[in-house]
Amino acid sequence: MDTAIGELGTRLRDLLTGVRLLRQHRVDERPAVPSGLVGLLLLIDGHGGGCHARELADRSRLDPSTVSRAVAALVAHGLVERRTDPADRRASRLTVTEAGRAALAEASDWYGQVLTRALDDWTPGEVAALSAALGRFTRDLEVALAHHDNLEDAR
Repeated sequence: MDTAIGELGTRLRDLLTGVRLLRQHRVDERPAVPSGLVGLLLLIDGHGGGCHARELADRSRLDPSTVSRAVAALVAHGLVERRTDPADRRASRLTVTEAGRAALAEASDWYGQVLTRALDDWTPGEVAALSAALGRFTRDLEVALAHHDNLEDAR
């Protein structure tokens, strides 16, 4: 394996550890949103009129059973509510409550403060370069994994 690729793998493991620590600190300091659920709450909030759980599973790329458990936790905490879908009365749409929006605002503020402290001695150009590189990396990783899945399907 290429040395640079090996080093990238090490840095990615370090990043994942940092993300876990970040998430744990947020839960310890600002527990309004249960651990690991800010992203799903943001996805639901991104749908102005709400969304179905299957749409949430597709967008988050999580297993429907995982999404179901996460939604149940968000509902139990009063952050999301299920509303009957007017287009299909058998289905329900997930919508973020006012408490959910307040919790998202609080989480966003907290993450912003932590990132500001962490990047305090970075130049705006360095922050922009990191953001652009991470965006490119995640897009290219998705393409590589989709291509790999297609190769596996073809075998």
